[in-house]
Amino acid sequence: MTERQLFEFVKTMLRDLKMSEYKFSKYDCYSETYKMDIELKCRRSHYDDLLIEWAKYDALMQRAIKFGTRPVYINSTPIGIWVFYLDDQDIRWEERDMPRTTDFSNNEKISKKVGYLNINNGKKIK
Repeated sequence: MTERQLFEFVKTMLRDLKMSEYKFSKYDCYSETYKMDIELKCRRSHYDDLLIEWAKYDALMQRAIKFGTRPVYINSTPIGIWVFYLDDQDIRWEERDMPRTTDFSNNEKISKKVGYLNINNGKKIK
């Protein structure tokens, strides 16, 4: 599944879903009706513990405070799609050496603060 396909799937449930205005935003889309700021992530492999970067998490949490929205992380894997309401999650953070970017040519390793969301703590929507 691509991020665009995931967006279109979520839009069947959140009909007013709109993409972020900026290509490199810390969130991908939002719903004014449901007051949600949403980060979408598509994984090529399935893991029970799904990675979230601190920078994305923090940006969503800051937007929630500033605009009164709910921070949401929606993650697809080959076996399903899970929704995590980040304000309901207790995440342990750690530093890991990871590629600077995921799908781009720059695979230089840098230290990133990351956490994991277990699928049992999310809601499976597909």
